[in-house]
Amino acid sequence: YPFILDAYVVLPDHLHVIITLPEGDSDYSTRIRLIKTGFSKQPPKSERITKIREKRQERGIWQRRYWEHLIRDDNDFRRHVDYIHYNPVKHEYVKDVKDWSYSSFRTYVKRGCYALDWGGVNIEHKVTAGEL
Repeated sequence: YPFILDAYVVLPDHLHVIITLPEGDSDYSTRIRLIKTGFSKQPPKSERITKIREKRQERGIWQRRYWEHLIRDDNDFRRHVDYIHYNPVKHEYVKDVKDWSYSSFRTYVKRGCYALDWGGVNIEHKVTAGEL
């Protein structure tokens, strides 16, 4: 199930990704399931889980559902990448975007797409889910 990982952030209870699938392939759900399954096998089983999840032998670290959005144009792509990279600050895990290790932010800095001090406490425009 090949794909290109364009942008990502992994948080304790959810993740955001932008992926590009091969031409003519639209099977996002299998890829998201496989990504979540792979992550779920890594950490020790210490999270609280519901009885239903216990019965189904499911981990409690991910939301069951996911939302997909087809990127419409370059501006839409940029806004979603900004949203992804700002998400750890939005959820108050860090004060500055650069301080969250589990994202593609530093890759984008190396490519010259962001300054290292982008976002954080000095962000001029905070992207919110309602703007997407």
